[in-house]
Amino acid sequence: MNCLAIDDEPLALNIIEDYANKVPYLNLIDKCTNAFDALNIMQQQKIDLIFLDIEMPHLNGIDFLQSIERRPYIIFTTAYPDYAVQGFELNAADYLLKPIEFNRFLKAVNKVYGLYNLQREDAVSVAPAPHRENTGTPDYLLIKVEYATVKVEFNSIFYIEGLKDYVKIHNGNKPLLTKSTMKNLEEKLPSNMFTRVHKSFVVNLSQIESIENNRILINGRRIPIGSQYKNSFFELVDRFRL
Repeated sequence: MNCLAIDDEPLALNIIEDYANKVPYLNLIDKCTNAFDALNIMQQQKIDLIFLDIEMPHLNGIDFLQSIERRPYIIFTTAYPDYAVQGFELNAADYLLKPIEFNRFLKAVNKVYGLYNLQREDAVSVAPAPHRENTGTPDYLLIKVEYATVKVEFNSIFYIEGLKDYVKIHNGNKPLLTKSTMKNLEEKLPSNMFTRVHKSFVVNLSQIESIENNRILINGRRIPIGSQYKNSFFELVDRFRL
């Protein structure tokens, strides 16, 4: 999700940035110290989520929110509890009181991410199924490996392993090693097929054989589930559990 942080306190913005960088599905587009700069960014970029302070000079967070025609998800971040009722009347997804703890931040963004995915699934379910050749969306990656470019179909990938400045794609054959960051590669993967479970691992959900003691078994490899990804992963798993 593309997100934007708006707060007139630079320290508060730095905390939001630090927290957002720890959550794999958040892409912090920018930080703004006033609502006017935020409006300019929103005209140029699609924003899915805004972390919004309320007490700001010139245009406060409430007035800013009321001025937006197409609203993204909103999480208020403020030191003042008095606005909570008004915030929820404006359909804010959550209301975080400063100082914000990371666990509380993670709970709020997990909630939004769940709503975001449900919204996308609803959009797909009501849309007519396009012909595959006309979708324009590839079902593969083109990976540069040494002096060649290799086509790798998504459904052939078991899991992806991060190794500093490289990633290793395990697809049942000889693993493919390419120079990339995990975040860059993760953005190119369909979120309905792949999820990050550890700072060093992204897995193909359809390839999971079993889950036991915070480890995932895929193609004979036991992959650890990192503590910061545990909640979001098991929330996802619970949607398919009988």
